[in-house]
Amino acid sequence: MAKKRPQPARGTKPQAQVTDGEVPVVGAREPCPCGSGRRYKACHGRAAAHAVTELVQRPFEGIAGESDWVALRELVPAATAPLTLKDGLPDGVPSVTLATVLPMAWPALRRDDGSVLLGLQNDTPSGDLSRDLADTLRRALTAEPGTPVAAERAPADGPRLQDLLAADASFEPEVHSGFEFWVPDAENATPEVSASLERANAAAIPTVRLSGVDAAYWCETPEKNHLRWVMPHAEDRLLDALARLHAAGTSSLGEGTRLVGSFRAHGLMVPVWDLPSETKAQDIEKPAAEFAERLAGALASDAPLTPEERRARGGLTNRQVTLS
Repeated sequence: MAKKRPQPARGTKPQAQVTDGEVPVVGAREPCPCGSGRRYKACHGRAAAHAVTELVQRPFEGIAGESDWVALRELVPAATAPLTLKDGLPDGVPSVTLATVLPMAWPALRRDDGSVLLGLQNDTPSGDLSRDLADTLRRALTAEPGTPVAAERAPADGPRLQDLLAADASFEPEVHSGFEFWVPDAENATPEVSASLERANAAAIPTVRLSGVDAAYWCETPEKNHLRWVMPHAEDRLLDALARLHAAGTSSLGEGTRLVGSFRAHGLMVPVWDLPSETKAQDIEKPAAEFAERLAGALASDAPLTPEERRARGGLTNRQVTLS
């Protein structure tokens, strides 16, 4: 039997109606401020919850260095990048730095000197990673120096990173061999931080960002090395271009290398090459730059795919996976 909606007590005036844009957030079981007589969670809270959980496919779209943001989120163990705020740094905050991960998986850290470290590789409570990170950053800017920032649910109408970061600022990640950047003086770190640092360093895969092309990262694994390259191009056009090169036998990065497939991450495609174990990052710089030129030519072509190119495209498509 369906529950009856609660009715206002006899003799009381109906609650004043408000527009959707004016409805404040209240407890889930409280009466909705809009005056409908329903609980907030069954009325305007439903739309607010949907806004919080709806997945944003490209959370870093519109931010300088989108491809590198994706790489630091999904591929790179230890890296940092200075961030430039649209409205400048608040008083008492000398710098804001993005970090792949922080000790004890803290979302952010306000250091003793007032500087802020923002962690990128944390679980977030909503489907909009950009909004969650922006909320963490705002709270970190006002946190007490020397304290970590806890995870919280961001307001559904809160700002996103695109609202806080300067759009014309460059984004230049620095890849580190370990996580010593966590603390200015690692030798005097607390036992908890020291233990977290030791575990993180032991698990880190050696990774190098190529200097000659954008968002391409060499990494070393026990079996073989890889190049993982985050590309900003539209997926269908990029698959067509890779198929043209693959069918022509020009999709590799030199002898012993092979384009093995790709995966999607935060709305972008990441082609992956297998490399011989003796191939180091510096060895792949020139082949990667030459491949970038071949890819640019293939991307510029509007010719229909040949049967061989269509087969190559089908093979590449079948070897795709989605990380997020």
